[in-house]
Order: sequence, then structure tokens, then C-alpha cells
Amino acid sequence: MDNKQVDLEKYIRNVPDFPIPGIQFKDITTLLRDGTALHQVIDLLAERYQNRAIDAVVGIESRGFIFSAPLAYRLGVGLVPVRKPGKLPASTYQIAYALEYGTNTLEIHKDSFTPGARVVVVDDLLATGGTIAAACELVEMAGAVIEEVAFVIELEFLGGRQKLTNYSAFSLVKY
Repeated sequence: MDNKQVDLEKYIRNVPDFPIPGIQFKDITTLLRDGTALHQVIDLLAERYQNRAIDAVVGIESRGFIFSAPLAYRLGVGLVPVRKPGKLPASTYQIAYALEYGTNTLEIHKDSFTPGARVVVVDDLLATGGTIAAACELVEMAGAVIEEVAFVIELEFLGGRQKLTNYSAFSLVKY
């Protein structure tokens, strides 16, 4: 990437009433299609974690995978997916949780980490905090220590950080 910094917020599209009426969906596809903006997101995350003792990056299905995979590659560590039920082939831990417009369930392989592995958990968006709180609980059940949780976007007005008081949290763009 050249040294030109871009305003990431201008690459995030707002889509009203998606997926249900009343939700203002923050669409990252407009950021993803711009090489400079996408490169900047990965560079900023990599710079933040490159000098920390990170053993793995955890990506949350599905948009968290977009950012966690290149971050793991840049840090030279493994990637551990947190997935929806029935997607992981080996023995898993599972947790059900509420989100801003329904409920969901997530899973992680029981053997994802060596005990005490230090990880950063990555997702595209922090809203009410239900998804990331569930993912963090799974990561800890699997034996890892969470160094930090990281997001491209944080919707501060929804108070998701209140569910993350036990963790350091970092966001690139805040609304």
C-alpha cells in the first residue's frame, strides 16, 4: 500500500431497513471492493498486533473471516474459525445467544488452541455485543486467552462494549 491514508468511513454504505425494518445496516462491500481501503484495514490491524505475543487470530463467521484471514497471514499465525452450527467437522463447543434482530448459535473446535494460547478475535462489526461475547466465551472454553477483540466498525450507540468489559476492544470506525 502507498502511504496515502483514506477515510474508511466514506467506504461504508448505509442500507436502511436491512435485514428487517428499523435496522440501519452498515455495508462493507463498498469498502471491500476498493483495494486501497481494504489494504489499509489489514495494514492497520497488522500494525496494532505485530509486536504482541499473538498465537492465533480468531475469525467469526462470516464477515469476520474476510479480515481475520489476511491478518493471520500478515502476523504469521494460524486462523481459528468460529462458525454456525454444523459447519465444523470435529468435536465442538457450542453456545446460543441473542443478537439485535433474533437469535443464533456459534461453534468452535474443542482442539482449536494449545492451552493458554493468546488470540485476537476479529469481526467486521460490533453492534449489541451478543455475537462477540458468545465467540469470546467459546474461545475461552477452548482454552485460549483473549488479548483483544477487534472490529472494522463499532456502533457505539448500541452499547456492545458493555458486554465486553473483561476484554480490551479496538475499532477502526465508530458511529
